[in-house]
Amino acid sequence: MTTNNDISSADACIEFQDVISGYKDFMILNNLSFKARRGAITLLMGPNGAGKSTVLKTLFGLLKPRQGQVLLNGEKINGASQKDLLAKGIAFVPQGRNLFGQLTVYENLELGGITLGMKTTHERIPEVLALFPRVKERLNSRAASLSGGEQKQLEIGRALLLRPQVLLIDEPSIGLSPMVVLDVFKLLRKLSTQGTTVLIVEQNVKSALAYSDDAIAMESGRLVLHKPASEILSDPTMERLFLGGAHVAASTP
Repeated sequence: MTTNNDISSADACIEFQDVISGYKDFMILNNLSFKARRGAITLLMGPNGAGKSTVLKTLFGLLKPRQGQVLLNGEKINGASQKDLLAKGIAFVPQGRNLFGQLTVYENLELGGITLGMKTTHERIPEVLALFPRVKERLNSRAASLSGGEQKQLEIGRALLLRPQVLLIDEPSIGLSPMVVLDVFKLLRKLSTQGTTVLIVEQNVKSALAYSDDAIAMESGRLVLHKPASEILSDPTMERLFLGGAHVAASTP
């Protein structure tokens, strides 16, 4: 196992310490430990079933660790509710479409800011719409009528209403065109430069690595590699993780 030992606890926004987590009696994460740097984009990668999405769900309180500690800026957040985690600045954009299809774009944004109160939400909606001009054009359209790319942008925009210090995003490229995927990654890069810590799960490894700072490779719920994003594909371990090297060869920039 190769880990990025350069990340100190003082620099870490997120820290997992020997976390065991999963579903009822089926544990996915097996004594997982890692640190994610504050203000950086960290990519979680690995084969299907490695536990990548389970990391995000455990961080967001959808799954409770059976053992170990989850820390946010040095503070233990095990067992915290989603409401508490939102208040602490963690926002989660899950895989798939998670909009209220019969409501308008504006109404979906209002619901995204429900924990803020309507006054604050209405004050922040314009700054979110400035990031997504196409969504702004569809403000009064039903969310179900938006294209896949527009829906994903709306989901991200809804999360950004909270001005999160940590953004968790799971497989944002699913069902999107390559052009829209690049727009999403560029937005995540912009958020990172503004201080947001981003933890992303993404199978589109080539594009994701180009916009990430660090990368964590997982297998069977354990950390296998933790390196700068620019170095991880050259590690020989990646050939074993991804189909005997075929995936790596296809993904190398």
